[in-house]
Amino acid sequence: MTIPRRALGLLAGTALTLLALGSGDVARGVEPRMEARCLPVSQRTSSVGCWIKAQESLGALPQTPIFWQLSTYPNLAAAKAAKSPGATVMEALDQVWLLTIGAAGARAPGGTSVAEIGPLPVKGGAQYTAQYMEAIFPPGAETRPHTHPGPEAWYHAAGGVCLETPEGKAFGRAGDNGFIVPGDRPMRLTVTGKDERRSIVLILHETGKPASGFDTKWVPKGLCREDGS
Repeated sequence: MTIPRRALGLLAGTALTLLALGSGDVARGVEPRMEARCLPVSQRTSSVGCWIKAQESLGALPQTPIFWQLSTYPNLAAAKAAKSPGATVMEALDQVWLLTIGAAGARAPGGTSVAEIGPLPVKGGAQYTAQYMEAIFPPGAETRPHTHPGPEAWYHAAGGVCLETPEGKAFGRAGDNGFIVPGDRPMRLTVTGKDERRSIVLILHETGKPASGFDTKWVPKGLCREDGS
């Protein structure tokens, strides 16, 4: 499983709905959990959930290693003044962010550098679009099994998450240096611990393909559930 050792953590989150569990789960007495799936920010009705806040067409990416740079700015005007082609200005987690996909060590002028996450596993020369989300969920929330046509990465500001894939499970916490899942990898994410999870999520998907897919036949083993079910 190609997840960096100090991987960190989001993915698709939801507005307060309960996860519809399969009949096998119900038969075993597994409690319903809040489903984490992402919705357009225009549908936001609560501070809790996952909200798609921005999409940026990046065109063809180079063969060189690609990283996700996150910096904060005191206000929107300052962030927009520092914005370069392909970068995105976004308000999330009570801050103003400048989010850039580029080479390692690249720094936008001004602002405060928060994280550099990567390298992101992409196909050199392929066209990509960056989809950015803000995810805020309570402990126990989890995503449906799903995939993305390109890597997903999280900057995890608070709380803890557990990621299950066919290869096993991995954990992310605030203070880690990023959480990356390669494209087309089936996954399910569960919020763990006692604190609310607060993250910024990037799905770097191939342009022209849906950012997320839920038709995977992979069935999670429940490795991330605290009760072991």
